[in-house]
Amino acid sequence: MSFDLPRNVILPVDAVDVRLDPSPHPFERDNQPAIAENWQREMAAKPALYDGTVVLLSALAYRDSRLIGRCHAVRYSTFMLWRKNREFSGAEHAYAHAVLVAGDNALVAIRMGSHTVNAGRVYFAAGSFEPIDFRDGLVDVDFNMIREVGEETGIDLSTAQRGRRYHALSTPSGTVIFRRYRVAEPAEEISRRISAFVAAESEPEIDGPVVIRNAADLPDGLMGHMKPLIEWHFAGGGEAV
Repeated sequence: MSFDLPRNVILPVDAVDVRLDPSPHPFERDNQPAIAENWQREMAAKPALYDGTVVLLSALAYRDSRLIGRCHAVRYSTFMLWRKNREFSGAEHAYAHAVLVAGDNALVAIRMGSHTVNAGRVYFAAGSFEPIDFRDGLVDVDFNMIREVGEETGIDLSTAQRGRRYHALSTPSGTVIFRRYRVAEPAEEISRRISAFVAAESEPEIDGPVVIRNAADLPDGLMGHMKPLIEWHFAGGGEAV
C-alpha cells in the first residue's frame, strides 16, 4: 500500500481506517544513533521538549472516500529526526485538526508558545496522534481532536456540533485530517475563554488564540497547510456545518 493518495487537494473522507501496528517502525529501528545525536541538539535548543510517544505512518492510501493506513508508536525524538529526513524515509506523518467555528462563522486558531518546536506558528489546536487515541488498534480521530483542543485551550468540544464528514489534505510534509466543530459563542467570547485558560496555566503550550474572520484575514506565522483549510471553510466547504 505504501503512500498512495492525491496530494495538494482537499479530499472528502467518510471513514479513517488507520491501525496501530505493534512492531517497531523501520525508520526508528534503523536510525538509533542518528536519533540520539539529533535529540541532543534539539534539547540544547529547546530544553522543555519531552521525548514522549507519538505515531508515525508506514502506509496510507485513499480508497472510496476512506483513508486506510498503518502506523507505529515511536519516540518524539524519532519524529524530530524524521522531520529533517522526510524524503525516502519510508515514513509519513498524519495529524488531525478540529476546525473550530464560532457562532459568528469566524475561525479560532492558536499561536504556539515560544518553548515549543513550532514556536510562533498559527494553526488549529492540535497534536500528533498518540497510542491513547486508538481503540482496539483503530485510530479515534475525534477523540484526538477533542483531547488536544481541551489540553491546549480549555475548550470542551465534546458536545459541539460536528461536520457530517472528515476531509483530508495531503502534502509532502504530512496529511491533515480535519472536521468542523461549531460552537454557539461568538469568536470574541471563545478567544476570551482561551486567553483566561492560558493565563491560569503554569506551562501553557500556546501563546493564545488567533481569530480568522475571512479568507483574506491571514495572520503572521500561519502554517502552510492552513491557507487551503481557511479558504475551504469560507467558500462553504461542501457542507452546511
